[in-house]
Amino acid sequence: MIIVGAKGFAKELLEIQHQTNKLHNLCFYDDWNEEGPEMLHGTFPVLKKERAAKAYFQNIDRYFALGIGNPNLRFALFEKFIALGGLCQSTISTMAEIGHYGVTIGAGCNILSGVKISNDVRIGIGTMIYYNSVVTHDAYIGNFCEISPNVTLLGRCSIGDFVQIGTGAIIFPDVVIGNNTVIAAGAVVRTSMPASVLVAGVPAVIKKQLIQTV
Repeated sequence: MIIVGAKGFAKELLEIQHQTNKLHNLCFYDDWNEEGPEMLHGTFPVLKKERAAKAYFQNIDRYFALGIGNPNLRFALFEKFIALGGLCQSTISTMAEIGHYGVTIGAGCNILSGVKISNDVRIGIGTMIYYNSVVTHDAYIGNFCEISPNVTLLGRCSIGDFVQIGTGAIIFPDVVIGNNTVIAAGAVVRTSMPASVLVAGVPAVIKKQLIQTV
């Protein structure tokens, strides 16, 4: 597998690969830090050219994982590495608790340690759910979302595509969050919110309109 990225969030995925005993042929990709190391932790190669990634997919392994946090950049890299011949794979910590009934998780998701996902939860492609977040029954999370640590998504809430939810935020039952909206850390969202807005506060209110980027 290629982990796309070699800093920050990519290191969280390295730990998941260690937990799941999937370190064979593991490498990283970083073409935006030319002076970065050739090997991560002296063990894992860091590819720096698209042609090297394409050769890896053709000759070694077709899978890659998104080791970048920003939803828009994740989407761009998802498309780039699909075009190079890769297949995007989810990485799920062995210390995440996931319900056994009616749960669907799309390709390219990252689910970290301490996450709890109940039954009848649907998660789209390319979404990341950070440490100790809780997703309760019948919730829906769209594509390429960023769910920060200790977020709570309560029953039947619906989160649109490219939504970013800050640390410790709570989304109440039946609330609908529109695409590209940003929920600030610590916000308590009791009512539905439209697309492309910044939401903050307790209770949460719209602070400003955002420019839609995707």
